[in-house]
Amino acid sequence: MSTIDTLLDDAGRTFADEAGIRLEDEPAPLYRLLVLSVLLSSRVQSKLGTAACRELIDAGMGTPQGMRDASWQDRVDALGRANFRRTDEQTATALGEGAQLVLDEWGGDLRRMREAADGDAGKLAGFLTAVPRLGPVGADIFTREVQAVWPEFRPHLDPKALAGAEKLGLPQDPAKLAEQVSGDDLARLAAALVRADRDSDVREDVQEQS
Repeated sequence: MSTIDTLLDDAGRTFADEAGIRLEDEPAPLYRLLVLSVLLSSRVQSKLGTAACRELIDAGMGTPQGMRDASWQDRVDALGRANFRRTDEQTATALGEGAQLVLDEWGGDLRRMREAADGDAGKLAGFLTAVPRLGPVGADIFTREVQAVWPEFRPHLDPKALAGAEKLGLPQDPAKLAEQVSGDDLARLAAALVRADRDSDVREDVQEQS
């Protein structure tokens, strides 16, 4: 089995899937991915970010309207239940502000952002980084995950993913990496490479099995 096949088998779960988001080109799951990207931008462990996203969704904050209408304390409490406490108060404020921005700028529907970006990843990043507490890292997270349903942004393999590729001895050119999987697997490959960059156990397992 090739290194990439082994990597996909071992670590090829998107972060959206880990957060309980069934990603589709529809307003609610796209917004939930945006929330996840904000949480993961906080440089917390990915498991904390995905758990916090699940808590927010379960508490009725999986749409921009639900997030905006929830109280600040509701957001803090949901984040606390996931042990997302280091920046919970600032994040709770940012999530409320971000929900209002999505409603004001995009009518609550990030497909309008997609249309405005028109396949330009730089434009998309500009729109995304206007969201409070979602910087360039968060824009990369959103784009590498959303390529599963927005194929015009393929291949999006950001520096974190390419660092994982280097550690596994794989090509570090996004186009060459993309040639080795079907387009529908690119988001899974990107997530797996990020895990390989962060987790030596993932790298060791892949190298042992390949």
